[in-house]
Amino acid sequence: MTSAKAGEHPDEEASEVPSPVEAVENDPFEAPQPSGRLPAGLHLVATPIGNLGDITPRAVDALRNADLIACEDTRHSGMLLKHLGIKARLISLNEHNEAQRIPQLLDHMRAGGSVAMISDAGMPTISDPGQRFVAATVGAGFVIDSLPGPSAVLTALSASGLPTTPFYFGGFLPHKKGARTTELTAALARDATSIYFESPYRILDTLEILATASPEHRVVVARELTKKFAEFQRGTATKVLAHFQAKAPKGEFTLLIAPATPPKWLTW
Repeated sequence: MTSAKAGEHPDEEASEVPSPVEAVENDPFEAPQPSGRLPAGLHLVATPIGNLGDITPRAVDALRNADLIACEDTRHSGMLLKHLGIKARLISLNEHNEAQRIPQLLDHMRAGGSVAMISDAGMPTISDPGQRFVAATVGAGFVIDSLPGPSAVLTALSASGLPTTPFYFGGFLPHKKGARTTELTAALARDATSIYFESPYRILDTLEILATASPEHRVVVARELTKKFAEFQRGTATKVLAHFQAKAPKGEFTLLIAPATPPKWLTW
């Protein structure tokens, strides 16, 4: 039933139509609101993995209004904030000092302060520092707000052409060849798509391990995601290895390994 136009039926009240910017119960979306000063607590903020255009307006707003920004490397994050025109108090939070920083940051929140946490790229805590800090924040009873955004894991998986559910994310592969071989052998036998980060200095060795163990197994190597020269190499382990043997690997790499028993629709 359509609402009456204003003045059409003076004896009837016109239906109230919510403003597009108002939050409506059961509405799947909520209009963004400038935060002003962030509430006390921890705010996890995703940052670009390559293309600076991928940062969200919400993320920019949070970084601009946080009392303190905890980051892996103050120099690296300082360049991002300079690009965004944000002046902020930065404090390092990395694998070497996380245990030491946690009490300081909790005290800051107890005093009513807000902390925005970012990593060098992508979603904080995902194969990056911050897991212990998040757990300590939960234990202390503070609010944690997670602002979604760029993730190399999901970016690579969604465009890989491999099954997306279930998937297993193993973070960075071990540096030592024996441990790496053990992990890759498990991935080849796993009934899920396996995802790992790998260094350009070890990707050839890693592909050689896969090609030796299972030459026809399908793999995907995603390189320099979201950047100008982003690249996906898909095919058998032998084929992808040959590609990077002919072309020196450079950049950031995400490796995806097909399930041991791929679905019938996977025909490439």
